[in-house]
Amino acid sequence: MGSFSIWHWLIVLAVVVLIFGTKKLKNVGSDLGSAVKGFKDGMKDGGSSADSAAAPQQQVSTNKTADSNTVDVEAKTKS
Repeated sequence: MGSFSIWHWLIVLAVVVLIFGTKKLKNVGSDLGSAVKGFKDGMKDGGSSADSAAAPQQQVSTNKTADSNTVDVEAKTKS
């Protein structure tokens, strides 16, 4: 009673295919695959970007005019 037999799973699969159709299921599968691939690429890039985060780059603004809503601050690195 705790596990389903193969016939239960085949009926569930048939109902899902009837409801969504094979084209939509194919699109969901390809979207899921590309999401997993993007996640893996992000994890690989995460290790190399951690090294570059240790040495932050300074942003320099060439625009010398300031709005009335702009606050001029200087960012300092934490030591």
